[in-house]
Amino acid sequence: MDFEHSPKSEEVSLKMAEFMHEEVIPAETEYERWRTNNDPHAYPPVIERLKESAKKRGLWNLFLPEVSGLTNVEYARVAEISGWSPVIAPESINCQAPDSGNMETLQLFGSSEQKSRWLEPLLAGEIRSAFAMTEPDVASSDAANIATQIVREGDQYAINGRKWWISGAADARCKVFIVMGKTNPDAEPHRQQSMVLVPRGTPGLTIERHLPIFGYQDQHGHSEIVFRNVRVPVGNILATEGDGFKIAQARLGPGRIHHAMRAVGMAERALGLMVDRAKERVAFGKHLSENANVLDLIADSRIEIDQTRLLVYKTAWLIDHVGAKGARAEIAAIKVAAPNMATRVIDRAIEVFGAAGVSGDTPLAYFYAWARCLRIVDGPDAVHRRSIAKEELRRAPSTSVPPKR
Repeated sequence: MDFEHSPKSEEVSLKMAEFMHEEVIPAETEYERWRTNNDPHAYPPVIERLKESAKKRGLWNLFLPEVSGLTNVEYARVAEISGWSPVIAPESINCQAPDSGNMETLQLFGSSEQKSRWLEPLLAGEIRSAFAMTEPDVASSDAANIATQIVREGDQYAINGRKWWISGAADARCKVFIVMGKTNPDAEPHRQQSMVLVPRGTPGLTIERHLPIFGYQDQHGHSEIVFRNVRVPVGNILATEGDGFKIAQARLGPGRIHHAMRAVGMAERALGLMVDRAKERVAFGKHLSENANVLDLIADSRIEIDQTRLLVYKTAWLIDHVGAKGARAEIAAIKVAAPNMATRVIDRAIEVFGAAGVSGDTPLAYFYAWARCLRIVDGPDAVHRRSIAKEELRRAPSTSVPPKR
């Protein structure tokens, strides 16, 4: 495996780092101040300014290999850099969740009409979108549980059900929902589900509330939505009936690379803040950096960040060479490893900062809340550990010979 970056990748990564230091991180204060004084789900104007700058710098839609020419390994480095400011940097370069996954889904499974109506404005950064899979009344980590009904009636589908934690729905720019539900409850478990496109404003679609994470309301929101006899044309289905589970698996593979590398970026920034604090802060007559326990916190963080980064690079390399299906165990592994590592590193940084670490004066409190949420987003740790263990049991080697890897 070769993780060396091409000249193009080096160039894009350098541009991204410059963009972060020159514009994105300095804009964080303006972004938060604007949200404090306005509707928390309204669109802060500073993002539009950053988006225009990103386009001029050639930092746009980098997550799509067909557009950027970057491999998953090469894009992983850009995603990590964006993780230093995970709230505004991804959107500034049009690589934010859930839109990036939705764009990949439309690219792979959308009809020409669907691409024209939804993919093109998403690629242009003109609209946003949402992915409606998770439900409050069932364990949605098992897609076979999904209870939302999508029933064909003539030339329409009627949709009934309730979804929650639907990221992006609170933003008025969210113009389309990709909705997963059951079209055939009698089919085999992984052929029961389908996905349909539901435009915002369709009669019967109601956004009931916006859920906070650890008290934080993100600008794009995480919403609870009800579908009461929502009707869309049959042409709004993605691929064909019964393809919902297949589409979900294809969508989540590369997206987990993005989440994992942004988590690495958050951890790197937290470590940088921890180091600066340890060198500057004096307690009991000496700098914190002179205390052995603080040195251990710094050393353990560096080790764990580098270990996780290499695991994500390995996974990205496998997706590039054998596809997401061939890398399913590794995708599950990074989904567990990266958020857990980030949570530990951020917690150590909070410890070194003391009370300042849990305030809004540093990004650490929000980083911690979001890293902890990532252990649930796209499936909880327990489900991914189960997948990893099953894969390991399938390939368990004989105890008498070295394993083949």
